[in-house]
Amino acid sequence: MSDRVRVSILGATGSVGASALDVASTQCEGAPAFEVVAVTANTRVDELARAAIKARAKVAVIADEAGYGALKSALAGSGIEAAAGGNALIEAAGRDADVVVAGIVGIAGLPTTLAAIRQGANVALANKESMVCAGALLRAEAREAGANLLPIDSEHNAIFQVLDRPERVDKLILTASGGPFRSASMSEMASATPEQACAHPNWSMGAKISVDSATMMNKGLELIEAAYLFDVPESRIEVLIHPQSIIHSLVAYDDGSVLAQLGLPDMRTPISYAMSWPSRMPLPGRERLDLAKIGRLDFSPPDNQRFPALRLARSAVSEGGGAPIVLNGANEVAVAAFLQRRIGFLTISEVAGQVLEVFLNGHSGRPDPSTFEEVYDLDRWARQRTLEQLRLAA
Repeated sequence: MSDRVRVSILGATGSVGASALDVASTQCEGAPAFEVVAVTANTRVDELARAAIKARAKVAVIADEAGYGALKSALAGSGIEAAAGGNALIEAAGRDADVVVAGIVGIAGLPTTLAAIRQGANVALANKESMVCAGALLRAEAREAGANLLPIDSEHNAIFQVLDRPERVDKLILTASGGPFRSASMSEMASATPEQACAHPNWSMGAKISVDSATMMNKGLELIEAAYLFDVPESRIEVLIHPQSIIHSLVAYDDGSVLAQLGLPDMRTPISYAMSWPSRMPLPGRERLDLAKIGRLDFSPPDNQRFPALRLARSAVSEGGGAPIVLNGANEVAVAAFLQRRIGFLTISEVAGQVLEVFLNGHSGRPDPSTFEEVYDLDRWARQRTLEQLRLAA
């Protein structure tokens, strides 16, 4: 990669987007000179305008068309183009850039991720749901366009950093903090509030991914994503609870070696690696890992009884045929209902599992979706079926 790097940041007002903007502002010897092409957000007009002006972006896009007037007004005199709506998001993602940070949450990020891939960019992928729902299709699109899929979830980025001989891999090991309810009882989780579920002990994240971390569905989705990204069957992907979040993932090779990537829980580290790849850029002023200060690193197997999401994810990716799409869609709807206080915490995985079971009972053995239209069709079916299930559970 050259010293000048053009970058677009999709989901610029979220936690990943904010970290990416921070990385892009790094000015020191050895760091690329980042030029911000496009920034996007869903509804936060004022935050998007401030980010665009600070980063000197070429264009800012708000997904909510109702926010166009306010965005245009906030950017008046800055020389930054304002746009709004779904088509404008896709157009921004497809603008000529060296790196596109795909940070839009949920399957809503799939169209922009696809647009970024088709223009041949290095796609710094934080939108795991895109890979969960259309992993094989996106990999095929990337091969055709000459694009690189560079994961910035800390776990997949860690694997990417130490995966030098894929043909000799014995297994991949994803670590999980265990979230805020790692030691909680079933009764405590049954009464958990959205505020408690979003209070992650190690990471600062958005509401949806924080709840997913609390249910461990996030780790289940990461397991599915790893299977697609690294072309490894789920039977060779292990999950370990590691409360300190220092070892982000490990790769075990067939000679007995196990390579790990370590670092403090700071998303700027994996984001900077993806944004500067194939080089590695410095991040001055950040706290450095001091293992003697930490003193110990703990590991334990996940509790599949209290956290059934991992079992559901393994079942979905093993069955294939669109099952991961159904699980993801059902989970997104259930998480939204929990955040709106319409269902309890434990009901999230319960309802997602019920919808997955209905799908598998009627569609077992079906082939994987061969088009993006089929992906969207399955996603719509899953969401509608989940809404029906929630009404039954009310």
